[in-house]
Amino acid sequence: MGKLIYNSSSRELEIDDRTLAHLRVAILNKLRRSESFSLTWEHGVEQGSGRTTIWLHESIPLQFVFSGNRPPTLNRLWIEQMLLAANSTSGLQFVPEPTEHEPLEGE
Repeated sequence: MGKLIYNSSSRELEIDDRTLAHLRVAILNKLRRSESFSLTWEHGVEQGSGRTTIWLHESIPLQFVFSGNRPPTLNRLWIEQMLLAANSTSGLQFVPEPTEHEPLEGE
C-alpha cells in the first residue's frame, strides 16, 4: 500500500500502488498546468465510514509514497477517466480501473 500525503497534515491516505501511480499521473498533469481541483475519497467502515474532500493546488505540498519499487504499466483509459472527473464539478474521485477496450464516457 502506498500513501498520498497532503500538505503537512499527519493524515495519510493509504492507496494501493497501482491506483496511486495512476492518480499521480492525473494529479500532476492538472497541477503542472496550474489547474486546481478537488479530490474526494470514501472512508472504509474500519475508519468510521464517511468521505473526505481536499482541494489540490500547485502551491500545497503533496507526496506520493509507494511501497513497491517497480512502477506498474499504466492504463491510459483510466488516467483519462480520472482527468475527466477532475474537470467536473464533482472533482476527482476514485473510479474502478476500466479494461483497455472500454470506451470513455461520451464516446
